[in-house]
Amino acid sequence: MSGRFDGETAIVTGSSKGIGKAIATELAREGANVVTNSRSYERAEAAAEEIAETVDGAETLPVECDVTDPDSVSAMVEATVEEFGRLDVMVNNAGMTIIGPAEEMAPEDWRQVIDVDLSGVFFGSQAAGRQMIDQDDGGAIVNVSSMMGSMGLHRRSPYCAAKGGVDNLTRTLAVEWAEHGIHVNALAPGYIRTAITDQTMESADYTQEEVENRTPMGRFGTTEEMANCALFLASRDNFVTGEVLTADGGWTAFAWGSHGP
Repeated sequence: MSGRFDGETAIVTGSSKGIGKAIATELAREGANVVTNSRSYERAEAAAEEIAETVDGAETLPVECDVTDPDSVSAMVEATVEEFGRLDVMVNNAGMTIIGPAEEMAPEDWRQVIDVDLSGVFFGSQAAGRQMIDQDDGGAIVNVSSMMGSMGLHRRSPYCAAKGGVDNLTRTLAVEWAEHGIHVNALAPGYIRTAITDQTMESADYTQEEVENRTPMGRFGTTEEMANCALFLASRDNFVTGEVLTADGGWTAFAWGSHGP
């Protein structure tokens, strides 16, 4: 097995399913040692085993970690370095959402989304950045944001606020760590078919037809497409840092709003 990430090691948080699992799989396919992560060791292990079975020769390590706990995140980085000797790529993908009117949003729900979706990205970036600075040969950090980081969506106040924070955190870390050769970028997906989107559709918040009508490409994106975008950002053979790559099928570019019936 050979690829663009031969000899490199990557952590992907929230990689037991969805976009994170797809990114972890493609990194392994391109030669990286991959650390899978979940708050549940069993889920992280299942993902690691599936990747190892899918990708011939893949080296994986499952790690249980709560991204809202900086000590837990630091321990994950330490376990990675102990197993593989270094850390080259950090993908901060773990995320969640809670849907509801802003005037009714409970303080604990607000804090939970901010803790996972924003603080978790900072703690992951911080722990990875420290390790990459110590290694003194650069690295790449990819923060999974959302197109909602640059626009408003009703009943998503904590999610939109967190993702907007991720976008500007990404720019700030890119500027701060450029001198260390660390690329820091964000991937901002649109509507992708994952467990979270299925969950919100089940709540009757929106329908598949509404999303397809609102998206110029006329469909949901796939986790494989998001993985391809993430791997571009994770590679360092480019002059890109501090960018937010929006992969939404044209959603944010579409001024009219719907091309469907």
